[in-house]
Amino acid sequence: MKFSIALILIGNIAAAAQMVVNPIKHVVLVIQENRTPDNLFQALLTWPGINAANYDIASSGKNSLGQTIALAPEPLGVKYDLSHAHSAFVAMYDGGKMDGANKIPCSGTCPANPQFVYVDNSTGTLNPYLTLAADYGWANAMFQTNQGPSYPAHQFLFGGTSAISAAGDAAGIFVAENTSQPGGANYKAFNDSGCLAPVGEWSNLIHPTGKETKITNTTPGTFCFVRPTMATLLTQAGLSWKYYAQGMTVNPGGANPGGSIWTAPNSIQDICVPDTKYTTCTGSSWKANVDLTAADVLKDIMNCKLPNVSWVTPEGKNSDHAGSLSNTGGPSWVASIVNAIGTATTCEGGAGYWSDTAIVITWDDWGGWYDHVAPPILTGVFGDYEYGFRVPLVVVSAYTPQAFVSNDILDFGSVLRFVEKTYNIPEGALTFADARTTTDLHTFFDFNRPPRQFHQIAAPLDAYFFINDKRPPEPPDND
Repeated sequence: MKFSIALILIGNIAAAAQMVVNPIKHVVLVIQENRTPDNLFQALLTWPGINAANYDIASSGKNSLGQTIALAPEPLGVKYDLSHAHSAFVAMYDGGKMDGANKIPCSGTCPANPQFVYVDNSTGTLNPYLTLAADYGWANAMFQTNQGPSYPAHQFLFGGTSAISAAGDAAGIFVAENTSQPGGANYKAFNDSGCLAPVGEWSNLIHPTGKETKITNTTPGTFCFVRPTMATLLTQAGLSWKYYAQGMTVNPGGANPGGSIWTAPNSIQDICVPDTKYTTCTGSSWKANVDLTAADVLKDIMNCKLPNVSWVTPEGKNSDHAGSLSNTGGPSWVASIVNAIGTATTCEGGAGYWSDTAIVITWDDWGGWYDHVAPPILTGVFGDYEYGFRVPLVVVSAYTPQAFVSNDILDFGSVLRFVEKTYNIPEGALTFADARTTTDLHTFFDFNRPPRQFHQIAAPLDAYFFINDKRPPEPPDND
């Protein structure tokens, strides 16, 4: 009997030792544009202090002719862009063979095999990204949830689905493409989308059969979605949130009435609450939680106003999106956010943000670049749109071991599930992508260890540059 009791006591002590308090009070989701691991992080394989064998990054790939194409170096800023529509996914995926990247259309000044390139780091452009990946956590198997471009991707990152309603999600019917506006203009015109879309704006819905059908804003409100998002769950739990994005349209009075396709709350009815003419978001939640100056995230961190959960999208020159020689500020932009959090030592009663903040850095879609890993495809009605190709994922915190590598299969739903887990919201509570995944990001954190000391991430541009940048803003994407 004593022996049995001793075993029970030892078991209880072991269980108690494993019960650690999650110290995370802030989750910052930094969303960059249009890259794959093979394309953006090739230089990680030769970075000091890492074991290259742990990183699933390829230097060549197959095309549709069966030829092996070595990935060629190109700078981060290039004068061409690749399609990342759903049709481009279908071409590159090729039934799982991953040999159709050469069939993806290229626009601009395109080199030979423009899809088969990697970002050259001979000038150190990527050093901030490489430092973050090597010093903290990296994911080998992070997939965008959707098989398409930015508009649906940002909806999945904010609310776990790009469906118009919960019923649409359950039926596997998703908004699949970026929106286009009357007269052939698309979001390059910087007009509003979502609830504020002009009459005639259109996109495509994808159905479980794989067929796409056109959906047009024939009457205002077609792209004003009626469904919950992660913001819904956070508000119900009494938690704060904010969505930082670069507003492009300015009213005569100087106020931004709404965002673009990268401003996910812009498409949510109960957040935007459009006026009767569908030209301005009037909702109290919109006014309090949507900030259309991207660099304001840096000001809020410095002023100790960081909410529980933040979504941070960049201005175009800091987005990593291809198509412009000037789109090279991304590594410094991301480093400035990490550095601001790491050095905000007066916040949280003097404890600072570093010891209670998780920074999740990912890219919204693959951008048409080659990647060698075939995504897992979900079963049932979701299988014709989930999952898409790999995107990079870097997780930064005081509790993330150096050079940690995750091989868990992750997607945007895993990020939402991590937020739920962090704040004691039932995992899968949205019943969308957060419920379809079985993973979150908990393996990136070891709360049994004391918080690591923060070390500044070296970067050519700092927070004050971005706060005071007077250049005309550009959208994150310019397809």
